[in-house]
Amino acid sequence: MTVLRKALITGITGQDGSLLAELLLAKGYEVHGLVRRSSAAHYPRLEPIRHRLQLIPGDLVDAPSLDRAVEQVQPDEVYNLAAMSFGAASWGQPAVTTEVNALGVLRLLEAIRRYCPRAHFYQASTSEMFGLARETPQRESTPFHPRSPYGVAKVYGHYLTGVYRESYGLFACSGIMFNHESERRGPEFVTRKVTQAVAAIKLGQASELRLGNLTARRDWGHAADYVQAMWLMLQQDRPEDFVIGTGVSHSVEELVATAFGHAGLDWRRHVIIDPQLSRPAEVDALQADVSKARRVLGWQPTVSFTELVHRMVDADISNLRPR
Repeated sequence: MTVLRKALITGITGQDGSLLAELLLAKGYEVHGLVRRSSAAHYPRLEPIRHRLQLIPGDLVDAPSLDRAVEQVQPDEVYNLAAMSFGAASWGQPAVTTEVNALGVLRLLEAIRRYCPRAHFYQASTSEMFGLARETPQRESTPFHPRSPYGVAKVYGHYLTGVYRESYGLFACSGIMFNHESERRGPEFVTRKVTQAVAAIKLGQASELRLGNLTARRDWGHAADYVQAMWLMLQQDRPEDFVIGTGVSHSVEELVATAFGHAGLDWRRHVIIDPQLSRPAEVDALQADVSKARRVLGWQPTVSFTELVHRMVDADISNLRPR
């Protein structure tokens, strides 16, 4: 009888978690997902695959729940994708962000160390750790200079993953993920905020979009490509950290122009710059050096920036169109 490989995913109800769950199911895994007890019972991103998943109650702020999940599942692979994932919002909730994004990693690593030390562990790190970047493009060795409570908390989790790898011999690695979006992206992120506004304006349901900083530059890719990279990291002979991105950066203004242009709209007639929407400390420019991921993992993105934006606009127009 074939023994299925087992994966445990925290944050399975989110964009990355749902896409990763689909990928692993397609590869024949038994997929377990951690869901908070306070979460709604309805998980729209998981709806097509819900019957194939095993969902377990748990929370990164609750160590006993993590212990129970790891001990019960005995996973071959653990993907820590749960987080307070919106950098700008971390200014409003810095303590909660730290509790989840920093100490949550500690609790999960401890559970793995105690109850399933053979498991391969993936930590979702972020390009926001580079912050006020010392060099462009950013690579695995680029020094961190985070510019938000979110970035600081993620640096803690990133370094702690390395400490547990070196101190306890765990197969523990981090993917330093640059911005990755999809049709499942949450509405609080600038890409989805833009594409939803474009859809609403196109359909006559809105007339304007307020944004803070149009000059900030990001390296945007499609999340489906990035979860493939996560999986590849855990298939290697030894654990290493990898920068994952497209290697190309675009400004928020380019994002806006591409999205509005795809819908046949002139963005200058609808976009209003609102200084109150700017961050206290801005991250001006992020761009990935993905040479290591290409060389070691054989990974490269398949969806271009333009195609990504077009897909998101089309999906939002479809979602908002009256039935």
